[in-house]
Amino acid sequence: MAEYNEDAYRLARKAYIEYSCPFERALLSCCVSCDRSRKLSLAEREAIACSDPVVREHCLAFYQDLHENAQFALRINPDAPWPFGKEIRAQCGGVRGLSAALDGPTDEATDIAASVLQGRARFGDIADFPYSEIMRAVVHYEPRKRRP
Repeated sequence: MAEYNEDAYRLARKAYIEYSCPFERALLSCCVSCDRSRKLSLAEREAIACSDPVVREHCLAFYQDLHENAQFALRINPDAPWPFGKEIRAQCGGVRGLSAALDGPTDEATDIAASVLQGRARFGDIADFPYSEIMRAVVHYEPRKRRP
């Protein structure tokens, strides 16, 4: 059986996906949605690309602020890589928490880009989002359990 060449995959991914989605893991786990995302198949894997580079910049800023705020809430060493489960909790719980602060849906129908844009309209800058409320949703988010 042939080994996967991860370096070749990363190069192909970088060449094929112009704007990657910062919330790719949340979208692939189907805990939230985004009307600006595109699902792609690349080397027998699924990837998510963003079709709107302007909105992607807002999502990226929210993603970075979310991670900075979630480090304490999820007890993560800032110098260590994020474990997959905590990354999912941050992404899914963070987007759902923002949507809850905006009185929107808090399930799989939660749209990432729409929530970020509504948050900017209501709170102004992304740094002014209600991260104390959002962190409660991050801490309480439970990823789906593995199938036996």
